[in-house]
Formats: sequence, structure tokens, C-alpha cells
Amino acid sequence: MKDLVSIQDYLLSIADVGDWEGEEELVADRINAIYHAVWEKIPDDTSVDLIDRVLNEIWDQLRGSTIILDADEYELIDWAQAHMRKTLSNADEDEDDADDNQDHDDSDTDEENDEEDEEY
Repeated sequence: MKDLVSIQDYLLSIADVGDWEGEEELVADRINAIYHAVWEKIPDDTSVDLIDRVLNEIWDQLRGSTIILDADEYELIDWAQAHMRKTLSNADEDEDDADDNQDHDDSDTDEENDEEDEEY
């Protein structure tokens, strides 16, 4: 599903990052480098919604924080990739829980149907 979107859709320009007191180009370059590094690690079967969530959350965490200027770019990339892995893992767990709940709901319905059949 990753093939349905392009990293180009997420890259930020100087105008997109807002006012960084003359450091807008550096901020845009850093966030784009982070996005490219994360993009390479996102599995191809990841849903578009989840990709969107991961990349937007990264910018939401860094926006307005001087950490994007103060920290080493590779540290930021490591953090962003760890965030991506955690988000994908949590999404997988949520999906598994939803599947388990659906299976449980289906078995309850089957039991109710069996009870109704016994009454007649």
C-alpha cells in the first residue's frame, strides 16, 4: 500500500516549516532527511493511513522545538525510526485485538443461535 503514496507528498519546503529565526532551510532539510530515512524503513504493506499518521506525528513532535536544530541529525533519525517501529507495532497489536474481539463476537452469536435452535 506504500506504493499508493509518494514521499514527495510529505516533504516540507521552507515556507511549510514556519518561522525558525533564519534557520528555516536547515529545519526543512532536517525534517526531509528524517522523512526519507523513515520512508525507507516503512514496510511496503503499510496502509496509507498509517504512513500518514507516522509522518505527521514526527513533525508534530518536532515542530516548534529547538531539538530539531540542537540534536544531531542521526539522533533525530534514530528517534524517528524508533517512533515509526513503535507506532506500527501498536497498530498491529490493535488490529490483532480487533480480530480477536470479532472472533469472540462471532462465537457468541453462534452460541446464541445454537440456544435458539434448542428451544424449538
